This record gives sequence, C-alpha cells and structure tokens, in this order.
Amino acid sequence: MSTAYVNYTLEKHIARITFFHPQSNSLPGHLLQQLADTITDLGNHSEVRVIILQSAGERAFCAGASFDELVSIKNETEGLNFFSGFAKVINAMRTCPKFIIGRVHGKAVGGGVGIAAAVDYCFAHQNAAIKLSELAVGIGPFVVGPAVQRKVGLSAFSQLAINATQWQSASWAQQKGLYAEVFDTTEALDENINTLAQTLADSNPEAMKALKSIFWENTDHWNELLAARAATSGTLVLSDFTRNAIAAFKKA
Repeated sequence: MSTAYVNYTLEKHIARITFFHPQSNSLPGHLLQQLADTITDLGNHSEVRVIILQSAGERAFCAGASFDELVSIKNETEGLNFFSGFAKVINAMRTCPKFIIGRVHGKAVGGGVGIAAAVDYCFAHQNAAIKLSELAVGIGPFVVGPAVQRKVGLSAFSQLAINATQWQSASWAQQKGLYAEVFDTTEALDENINTLAQTLADSNPEAMKALKSIFWENTDHWNELLAARAATSGTLVLSDFTRNAIAAFKKA
C-alpha cells in the first residue's frame, strides 16, 4: 500500500472506518479533515449503531501528525490550521452520538494517543506502546491533552507529557485506563472487537446515545478549548528553540 486514504464499510449496523498513510500512519491535514468528516457523517447515519476506528498496515497504529507539514509551517495562521487537525478529529469523536470502538494494533505517538483516548472503548495489541513526543521537538501535547487527561488522569498524562522520549507499554496504558483490553494476538484482538461491536449493534441506539452523552459530560467547551490549544502550539512551532529542536530531531 502506498496511497493514503480514509474509507469505511457498513454492515449489520456496524461502520468500520480505516485510515492509512505510508509514513507510519501519520496524518496530514487533508486526511485529518476527511477522518473528522467521516466520523461526523457516520454519527448521523440512520443505519449506523456503532463505529469501529482502525488503521491499516501491520506496524504503527498512528505516528501522529505529518512531520513534513510540521516543518513547513511559516506563520501563526498555518500553525493554527496544522494543529487544528487533531482537534477536529477529537471533537468529531466527542460529539458523535454513536459509540466508537478503537482498534490499536501497533504503536501510537502524539495525535495517535489522542485518538486512542477519544474513542469510547479501546482494544489494543500488546505491541501498542504509546508516547507523547511533542515536548521533544519543542512543543507540547496541548491539543490531545484534554482527551488523554480525561481518560488516564492528570498524573499519568503528566508522566507522558514530561518524559517525552520514553515509550510506555500497552500494559501500562491498560493500567492507566487508556486501553480497556489488551491481547497477545491480532486474532484475539479482532475477535473481541467484533463480539463487542455486534453486541452494541443489537443494543438500544437511544440508550447508547444517552450513555455517551453522560460519558462526555463537561466537555461542551472543547471546541473553544482545543482551538486555543492549537493556537498555542501554532505559536510555539515558530520559535527558534522549536525550529532547532525539529532540525535536530530530523538529523537523529
């Protein structure tokens, strides 16, 4: 596979969204917009009762935002637009009236951790280690922070944000509440995802919608919050410190 995409299938009230990018499933702006739009559209689709969110390939689940786009940012407007990408996806997941099941089959970095945190129930493979690497390139996990902190708590989020070069295992992520279940094999991962998805597809849609609203209480301000966080990142990325950190990161 060499062409990036976002697509979905729909069968027996279960929608399955798959995203892919040849660079470790990193997500440039146009794919993030397409992913957000797809989640919103399926959330409003009368035949959909549950959504599975996954990426293609056998290695990384999601390496975060596109590094190529990051290094090309020239001004605050471009910075805001760039960092708004994952904000749009997280807010689309937050406001989607259907439960979203996450399938994290490999490592997740930065925005990939944000996606894992924003699904409603996350299954993972034992190889699905996580890292919030933003501080290592002079920025910080500002946009994904609210979603990650909501799921794992302030203490675990601060550990990830501060120790930005350290991978945390899937077991650690499960202990902190990011992953609900972790499996040794892909076959067991998919079997359990499919079982829960079918159970939810046979459940009362109105009850699930009401439950999701409860689970996401006190997040109505996130449109504004994540936009402000994106602006912070968009300003920081223009600093000499961050430019030098990015240059050093590219050479490493």
